[in-house]
Amino acid sequence: MSPEVTDNVELHKGVRHVNTLIIGSGFAGLGAAIRLSQEGKDDFLVLERGATVGGTWRDNTYPGAACDVPSQLYSYSFALNPNWSRSFSTQPEIQAYIESVAKKHDILDKHVFNTHVQSAHWNDDDAIWEVQTSTGRYSAKILVGAVGALAEPNLPDIKGINGFEGEIFHTAQWNHEADLTGKRVAVIGTGASAIQVVPAIAPKVASLDLYQRTAPWLLPRFDRAYTTPERLAFKYIPGVQRLSRAGIYWAREVQVVGLAKAPIFMKPLELIARAKLLAEVRDAELRAKVTPDFQIGCKRMLISNNYYPALSRDNVDVVTDGIAEVSSNSIVTKDGTEREVDAIVVATGFHVTDSPVFQTIFGKDGRSLADVFDESGQQGYKGAAIANFPNMFFLVGPNTGLGHTSMVFMIESQINYLADAIKTIEKQGLRTVEVRQDAQDAYNAELQADMASSVWMNGGCASWYLDKHGNNTTLWPGFTFEFRQLTRKFDVAAYDTTTDVEVDPISVIADETNEKVAAR
Repeated sequence: MSPEVTDNVELHKGVRHVNTLIIGSGFAGLGAAIRLSQEGKDDFLVLERGATVGGTWRDNTYPGAACDVPSQLYSYSFALNPNWSRSFSTQPEIQAYIESVAKKHDILDKHVFNTHVQSAHWNDDDAIWEVQTSTGRYSAKILVGAVGALAEPNLPDIKGINGFEGEIFHTAQWNHEADLTGKRVAVIGTGASAIQVVPAIAPKVASLDLYQRTAPWLLPRFDRAYTTPERLAFKYIPGVQRLSRAGIYWAREVQVVGLAKAPIFMKPLELIARAKLLAEVRDAELRAKVTPDFQIGCKRMLISNNYYPALSRDNVDVVTDGIAEVSSNSIVTKDGTEREVDAIVVATGFHVTDSPVFQTIFGKDGRSLADVFDESGQQGYKGAAIANFPNMFFLVGPNTGLGHTSMVFMIESQINYLADAIKTIEKQGLRTVEVRQDAQDAYNAELQADMASSVWMNGGCASWYLDKHGNNTTLWPGFTFEFRQLTRKFDVAAYDTTTDVEVDPISVIADETNEKVAAR
């Protein structure tokens, strides 16, 4: 359902006004909307560019699309799914789960779908965000960016690629009308999407040329269908599913020691990966091509049981010479070799540290997020706030990404912070809240100091985790339970604030005391 104007939206001079405006409805935006609704804060809307909820799981429908985080961890803590069919869920199942949660919590009528946000400007005089979209104008006291890191496809800048006359599309924009059966196909990239796409399409294409710039580390994918007794236990025996979830969570959390603290502890995983490579790639020449030259964990670790076997097929060729140009019907590598192709699948990931979304959001001094990040790097405060952008909160903001476990855990942590921020703003009658630059700088200095000993900074690779300044502004350099504790409460003392109405401090203290008593 996509309403013209919901009951609580004030329409003034063609502008729809709400207290809180959320951009995006993947796991983050949907989770925030549900939390606001649960707390009785109904004066909000969610702007979503797609036709339904789901975000990256709605958009990434390429063959073989699936999650590399165990199913039991890949759900909201308040909406466990006892109906997962497998230990690692596929894209259709995850998308169905997200849609079911939205319907169960009756939140779809708070969405405006098929709406692209074109710009968001802070109006300092009125202390509101003014948002222009493809379907009209909106304004809000609080703006929540929930667009996600894997939202904007990264298309390669290759000479002649726009003149290619065959089928060409990104994995996140898969053309299901394009029949690749019997075609000569090129896949550019060897990241998380490519290792799923290649095994899915290799058996039906005439030939597949995989253009590899960097070989990834692969670990076994311990995927299996859940048995009927397991599914019945998850559904009907209290605590079984939460116990399973907790066990998986703590097993995954152990990896943080090697990733972020002491990379030497990544050695056992590397030995497993090398054994897998030796067992599954018998051809010595091919094995040399697909053996990584950096420490495991430096780039995203991938899991697959069918990628290496797919590369060993007679109709698959791994090309390690860089691409020089693309012609109307072929790809030419830097060694001069020309390979004719009928279709190109682009699997080159997403704009993470340079998202086009950053160019559309303008802060207090008129600079866009892109300008700010270009100057100082993609820095924020607790992944949620950015100096110069009052009354704006990010979900999945800077340094909230993970290399080992479920992002849903981090999202829920940030939703806690956002919910408490909104509660604090209302309780204290605050007109604006803006994180202080000194607080943000101190936070980031500590982050980068913690990052210095990580495998991401010492593993000998170049990855999308790093911005152009060489800083890892993507990942969280610690245990996720530490981040949960850090974002448990909104620390208003780290923010510059202005007051909307005068509030009796005694009343505020009394309200907080009553809340604590009620919580006991």
